[in-house]
Amino acid sequence: MYFLNNLKSFCSSILHPAINEITAETQRLMHLKNLSLLNYKNLKTAEFEFDEKINCLVGNNGVGKTNVLDSIYHLSFGKSYFNPITSQNINHDSDFFVIEGAFEKNEKIENILASAKKGQKKIIKRNNKAYDKVSDHIGFIPTVIISPADRDLIIEGSETRRKFMDGVISQSDHAYLNKLLQYTKLVSQRNSLLKYFAANNTFERDTLEVYNLQMSNLGQDLFEKRKEFLKEFIPIFNKRYSDITNNKEVVDINYRSQLFDNSLSNLLEENLQKDMALQYTSVGTHKDDLSFEIEGHPIKKFGSQGQQKSFLIALKLAQFDFIKQISQVNPILLLDDIFDKLDENRVAHIVALVATDELGQIFLSDTHADRTEKVVKSSDQSYKIFKL
Repeated sequence: MYFLNNLKSFCSSILHPAINEITAETQRLMHLKNLSLLNYKNLKTAEFEFDEKINCLVGNNGVGKTNVLDSIYHLSFGKSYFNPITSQNINHDSDFFVIEGAFEKNEKIENILASAKKGQKKIIKRNNKAYDKVSDHIGFIPTVIISPADRDLIIEGSETRRKFMDGVISQSDHAYLNKLLQYTKLVSQRNSLLKYFAANNTFERDTLEVYNLQMSNLGQDLFEKRKEFLKEFIPIFNKRYSDITNNKEVVDINYRSQLFDNSLSNLLEENLQKDMALQYTSVGTHKDDLSFEIEGHPIKKFGSQGQQKSFLIALKLAQFDFIKQISQVNPILLLDDIFDKLDENRVAHIVALVATDELGQIFLSDTHADRTEKVVKSSDQSYKIFKL
């Protein structure tokens, strides 16, 4: 009843989000028309013709509903959301997988293919032309997934939260993504050099300085971009959380970085002896973190299960808003086992947003076909239900 009592104000705030409005004239349309899978995880072969609005995958646990959603994510990002190790996404009885999808974007058909064979490099193709680098494809098919696995953003270490932040920025900023990849490679090379020093009881300052200089320049750029991003993203997130909870609590996201107090070049020099002993680079933007807080305290320790769920939903809807604002495309929204996170009324409201064009194409999975159909019928929008 709480949600129903506050539905009017929730709808109003959702339809006027804390971002720049995008008019119908400038909003570009996109949806996935069809999908073909071969040897992807537990799906030996499967084909789907999708509705341009709402698509529901229903069936018992273990039949592959989440894997279908993950295959769509794979076409967008060139990797699985749940298991980035390519070989582990190949069906156990095969040595390769193929995912093919036809997207209609700006009134043009874009055919995307992702394939991998054991022992070989993964291939991503757009209209039969292979990308030189998978990273070049990131952002072309804007996609947001909401899944029970998102709880890792709260309970796991800093790397998970950095990946979330970097993933949102990278979908709209290829320069940032390229710098991030370069920086990550430099950290790995510097770590190898530190191990070499230890193993051979030697030290080459000139060689180390080459890595320090390049890392310092790239690290500072990443730090500044993350600050800029969060300055825009956090108000969107706060608005979303307020909408979901009717202003019940104050939440915040705080950016933690060593670069607030010192330059990376100084940090690398000051921590040289420590790094030599540890044989890895202990300071830098690869140590940045996001602190998720409720009423000024870590939500991991002081947030209830319901508060944590609301926090994560707000985080992902803010991601949707941000990407939509930058790309002027409604991202595809994947809702994996969404009833695990929200009650039926809240799911119905999210689905109803399709009717306002606030959201674009939605894919959702559930174990209960009747419950799912009841929710999607209430939206008065076209839909398809796929029973796996």
